[in-house]
Amino acid sequence: MADLSINFAGIKAPNPFWLASAPPTNSGYQIMKAYDAGWGGAVWKTLGMPTINVSSRYGATNFGSTRMSGFSNIELISDRPLEDNLREMREVTKRFPNHATIASLMVDTREEWIDIIKQVEDAGAKGIELNFGCPHGMCERGMGSAVGQDPVALKTIVEWVMDAANIPVITKLSPNISHITDPGLAAVQANTDAISLINTVKSIVGIDLDTYAPYPIVDGKGSNGGYCGPAVKPIALHMLKELKQHNEIKNTPISGIGGISNWRDVVEFILLGATSVQVCTAVMHYGFGIVREMEEGLLKFMDDKGYNTIYDFTGKALPNVTEWKNLNLKYSVKANIDEDKCIGCDLCYIACDDGAHQAIEFQNPDSRIPSIIEDNCVGCNLCSLVCPVESCITMERKDAGNEHQTWDELTNANEIPNTWNDNRAGGKGHYVPEPKEAFDTVRKDKSGNRAKKDML
Repeated sequence: MADLSINFAGIKAPNPFWLASAPPTNSGYQIMKAYDAGWGGAVWKTLGMPTINVSSRYGATNFGSTRMSGFSNIELISDRPLEDNLREMREVTKRFPNHATIASLMVDTREEWIDIIKQVEDAGAKGIELNFGCPHGMCERGMGSAVGQDPVALKTIVEWVMDAANIPVITKLSPNISHITDPGLAAVQANTDAISLINTVKSIVGIDLDTYAPYPIVDGKGSNGGYCGPAVKPIALHMLKELKQHNEIKNTPISGIGGISNWRDVVEFILLGATSVQVCTAVMHYGFGIVREMEEGLLKFMDDKGYNTIYDFTGKALPNVTEWKNLNLKYSVKANIDEDKCIGCDLCYIACDDGAHQAIEFQNPDSRIPSIIEDNCVGCNLCSLVCPVESCITMERKDAGNEHQTWDELTNANEIPNTWNDNRAGGKGHYVPEPKEAFDTVRKDKSGNRAKKDML
C-alpha cells in the first residue's frame, strides 16, 4: 500500500490532509477530534491582537439543488484569549506529537511578531503560517490582505519572522491581487520555508431582495466577505500553477487551498505541485469525517497508478499547462452522440442552438434523438458538458494527428489572418442560418423547444 506520509518544508505529517486556519480549528477540542478522524495536520485559527466579531457571519451561494456551492464569511481571527489557545495547543501537540499542528499568526509590529512567535514555539507548534490573506476587517487595520497585496511590506514582515523563528515558516498568500507571482516572489526572496494559497476571495455573495442588504446581514447592513468553497477551486489551481511554473518560486513547497472537497480535488492540487492540502469549507459543510473518503480515494489512485508516495506524481500536470499561443491549431475534435444512451432530453440541442454554433439537429421529426452537423461542429465541448448521461456525448478526434501548428508558428511565418475577411480565419465559411429565415422557422415549430433545421 502507498505511503501517505509527508515532510512539508521540515514539517512531518502522517498524510497531506490538513485543516485550514478557520472555524474548524478554533479550539484544541476540534483539532484533536479531527486528528482522531484521520486528518494529518491543522493550521490553528489565526492568533493575533484581540478582536471583536459580529453576529451573523456567514453567507453562501446555492446553485440549483447544490447548497453552499460558494461560501462567504466576515468572521475575523480568533477572538478567544491567547492564553487559552496556547494552553490547548500544548495539549494537542503533546497528545498528537506526530501531527502537523501549525500556528497561524497575524500581528502588526516587529516586536509583536517576535513575541507571539516565541509563545507558539513554546506551546509546541510544528510550524508557523503567516496570514496575509484576510480580505475584510483585518486588512482595514493594515494586516491580512493589506500585506498580501503589498509585496514590499510582505517581504519585510517575512524577513522579521525568519530572523525570529526556529520552526518552519509558511507564508499564506492572498488571491486578491493581479499577479500572484509578485507576493510569491517577495516571500521567496525573504527566505520563507514554504507558501500556502489561496486565502478567500473578496466578494459579495448576494443581496436580500426585501432589505437590499448584502449577505450576511448585520443589523440591516453588510460588508464584503471572503469567498471560498468549490466555486474558488479553479482560481486556486490557476494560482498554484502560476507559482509552480515560476523559475524562482517553483522549488518552494506549496500547501494548496481552495474548494477541496474530495480525493479527486486533492490529486489535482498535487498534480499541479502542491505537497499538502488544506480544507475548510467542506468540513464546515460535512464534518471531519470527509477525510476518510479522501484517504481511501487517494490511496486507490496511487495504487492503481503505481505510485508509492505523493512525491511520485507531484507536479506531473505542469508540463501540460501552457499558454494559448502554444496550443495546436491543427487539432480537431467533433461531438459524437451515442443513440443507445441518449434519453432525448434536448439539453444538447438547446445549448448548442442558443449558446454555441448551431451544430445539432433532429433529422427525424418523430425522433427525440439529435444528431451532429459535423460541418458546423467546432469541437467546443458544450454539448458533452450539459449532457446528463455519462459518456453519451463524446468528443472524437478527426484530424490525422500528424500536423502541428501554433499561433507563434503562424506569426513567424506571417500566416496569421490580418483582414476582417481573411480566408485563413477559423470562422470563415462557417454556416450560420440567415437570421430572419432561421427565426421564422423556430417560431413556426409547434414543439416549442426544438426547431427542425429545414433550412440546412
